Amino acid sequence: MEFDLLGSLSPRGAGAPPAGPDTPQCSRKGCRADAAWQIRWNNPRIHAPERRKTWLACPEHRGDLEEFLGARGFWKDTVPLADPAQEPRG
Repeated sequence: MEFDLLGSLSPRGAGAPPAGPDTPQCSRKGCRADAAWQIRWNNPRIHAPERRKTWLACPEHRGDLEEFLGARGFWKDTVPLADPAQEPRG
């Protein structure tokens, strides 16, 4: 029988993803503010047209992230984070 020392030390068990913050945080590098928006995008060169990737944004960085994606033709739409009908699906 094989023993997993590191897995035995983890309260979540072996193979479990690392724990994240209690509240969703902004995707902007270095920002740890609570997210309020879902910025949905896709790269048409590598994603199917209906596929949506999601970045989260705080109110302060929403415009910067939309502008970054828009300049590349990737931005699709932005919706409030609290809208359960629009929650990201991966």
